[in-house]
Amino acid sequence: MNKLYIGNVSAEASEEDFETIFETWNIPHSGPFLVKTGYAFVDCPDEKTAMKAIDVLSGKVELHGKLLDVEHSVPKRQRSCKLQIRNIPPDMRWEVLDGVLAQYGAVECCEQVNTDTETAVVNVRYAAKDQARQAIEKLNGSMMENCALKVSYIPDENAAPEGPPAGGRRGFNARGPPRSGSPSLGARPKVQSDIPLRMLVPTQFVGAIIGKEGATIRNVTKQTHSKIDIHRKENAGAAEKPITIHSTAEGCSNACRTLMEIMQKEALDTKFTEEIPLKVLVHNTFVGRLIGKEGRNLKKIEQDTGTKITISPLQDLTIYNPERTITVKGSIEACSRAEEEVMKKIRESYESDMAAMNLQSNLIPGLNLNALGLFPSGTPGMGPSMSHVPPPGAGCSGFGGHPESETVHLFIPALAVGAIIGKQGQHIKQLSHFAGASIKIAPAEGMDPKQRMVIIVGPPEAQFKAQCRIFGKLKEENFFGPKEEVKLEAHIKVPSFAAGRVIGKGGKTVNELQNLTCAEVVVPRDQTPDENEQVIVKISGHFFACQLAQRKIQEILAQVRRQQQPKPAPGSQPPLPRRK
Repeated sequence: MNKLYIGNVSAEASEEDFETIFETWNIPHSGPFLVKTGYAFVDCPDEKTAMKAIDVLSGKVELHGKLLDVEHSVPKRQRSCKLQIRNIPPDMRWEVLDGVLAQYGAVECCEQVNTDTETAVVNVRYAAKDQARQAIEKLNGSMMENCALKVSYIPDENAAPEGPPAGGRRGFNARGPPRSGSPSLGARPKVQSDIPLRMLVPTQFVGAIIGKEGATIRNVTKQTHSKIDIHRKENAGAAEKPITIHSTAEGCSNACRTLMEIMQKEALDTKFTEEIPLKVLVHNTFVGRLIGKEGRNLKKIEQDTGTKITISPLQDLTIYNPERTITVKGSIEACSRAEEEVMKKIRESYESDMAAMNLQSNLIPGLNLNALGLFPSGTPGMGPSMSHVPPPGAGCSGFGGHPESETVHLFIPALAVGAIIGKQGQHIKQLSHFAGASIKIAPAEGMDPKQRMVIIVGPPEAQFKAQCRIFGKLKEENFFGPKEEVKLEAHIKVPSFAAGRVIGKGGKTVNELQNLTCAEVVVPRDQTPDENEQVIVKISGHFFACQLAQRKIQEILAQVRRQQQPKPAPGSQPPLPRRK
């Protein structure tokens, strides 16, 4: 992001004028100024210099009576989902900023940029192009604590490529490689995927895959630029062995195809007549999204590739084996195409989950994400071990000690009850076991017919995990639109004497809660306390907003409980601990 666009340029401006301005403000540049009617371009030696030019010149320096508008130069095809937000108040809390950004859509990534300015700068990636466009329109120039935000596009290498017109872009030569410091016009750099490809192969073909003294596997590794681990010692005596391939998505697919060809040749040489399907191991966390509502995603892959795909049953899962086997039958060419589509969906799901986890770590201070067990240990996303997942009912060290059990009533669309329960109750049982929480669907009597109440009982970590998967399931099953964020209402009960503390004097505390969390928090007036002298607090919003609001309210209640505890009389001795 070293190339700058300079807008609002006077027709009288010349290259020499810009040379003088940049020299006056001590801003180096690495190429000549390309001056057009009304605008100009220039390359800076690095991103930091480009940022300095934007901060020092944009909206502050005049040229021939016009204030210059300086920002990153972004080709049209790369104006997609990535934005840069500048002039953020330096003391603004991350939670508040996250809440502001979330108003316009799902934020996949938000990273702070190191600059020399007093105000802060972040690069943000939205899940969809229209969300980024709306954020620019609404946020650019808006005031935040006496600072006017400046929002602009930055190059999005993931944007769908559009073929350049013949002869290159107007005003630029099409010949020669891209200049250093300019956004590359070539392909996106290939990076190793965080998700490896894991296959199951018949044990009798492992020798052929390795080859004499390892020659075959070395050759495959070299040709496909991949790292291949054959887990020969796993599952001694088993009919199949797992293989893990680490590479780019393309490298994994090439290696997979080559291994299938080696097995096919070995089968012919040894007169092995049975069909050899492709078997891919996928962590169960991602399988629901791979299948899609009513199996639509999987059916589409089958139709597009001419394959038959089956998935191993949930009953095969254990806490030590969280992977399911995707079996693909068809020609090598068809299986290879199906593998590409399956793994593309898995990688998208993983990246989405990781973006959510990164955002979550900023939103809920003190929560130990590693203890959540959403991803297996070892290789991110697909490793074979889940030994660190706490047993059901275990406390979460991220909240300190063994936190008390909490009860949350989460309201979901009535039509979604079947998806949450699953076939013969399998999904809700699995979810309950995974989260370490009690999860029950309340009867429909006396409720809004469009909603049903899910009763979740468990400590904070269990609440997070259970609610996270329920929000996710509703999105996966398309109960909310593709560009619509899942927003639900949750109720928690608080002692009636503590309700005033949640509201605060003149509603101050509840207003601060809403500003901090971006959730709607309501303590209905004129409530009659129940038999336990408790009243309801209603929390509405997207998943992270609800979670943060729940945690903040529980903090207030813990503080109230501490103040309610009787203080020991002066000079009295604390009771001795009982012997075990």
